[in-house]
Amino acid sequence: MTARPVLGIICCQRTVGTEPAQAVIERYVRAAMQYADVAALLIPSLPDLMTAAEVAPRLDGVLLTGSPSNIEGNRYADEGGEGPFDPGRDEIALSMVDAMIGRGRPVFGICRGFQEINVALGGTLRRDTSASDELIRHHAPGGVSFDAMFDHNHRVDLVPGGILARTYDTPSLDVNSVHFQGIGRLADGLTVEATAPDGLVEAYSATIGNSPVVAVQWHPEWHPEANPDSRTFFKLLGQTLRGTA
Repeated sequence: MTARPVLGIICCQRTVGTEPAQAVIERYVRAAMQYADVAALLIPSLPDLMTAAEVAPRLDGVLLTGSPSNIEGNRYADEGGEGPFDPGRDEIALSMVDAMIGRGRPVFGICRGFQEINVALGGTLRRDTSASDELIRHHAPGGVSFDAMFDHNHRVDLVPGGILARTYDTPSLDVNSVHFQGIGRLADGLTVEATAPDGLVEAYSATIGNSPVVAVQWHPEWHPEANPDSRTFFKLLGQTLRGTA
């Protein structure tokens, strides 16, 4: 039997009871393993105990997931911003992008991961995607249930000829929108794949050296069993890891 690709999935630091824990919300892991048909290893965000360079050679690709935490502003030459923050994840995730690209391995991002890749490559973020009068609201109003947050959605327009436009074979998608931050300045070398109706970048791609990079701001891991477009994202991930995309 041919071994399946091994996908590294980044952990966050969470509190379980009264103790710190390294955790990944299961929907990310399950969606990737099931629909990309991969094995998975969790990457702890403990930069005091390991480096990304130690882990990268053991992985066929990496997925940087969403998270309730935000990237610290000093990572993209800014100050302030609202937490919660997870500096250990910042360190491992951003250095993992560099380590995987250095080895020519695929890098995928969802939500926070989409933002992390942009920052790792020199881009910036904006923190007003649910408050600016220039933008549509990219997050549900406060006070709604957790599930209702993911019912908040909008259209994204796929860039003609791009990877996502070719993969989905449609000019646009309806996606969930659960983010308070987004792309400020897109990093050099990244190509826009999708935009929201207000022009905010919602997906990008690149081939840096031999490393394919694809990331989206929305959450394809949310109930993919009921959403063919979400399953398509993870199938693209699996094909990329196998070199057949």
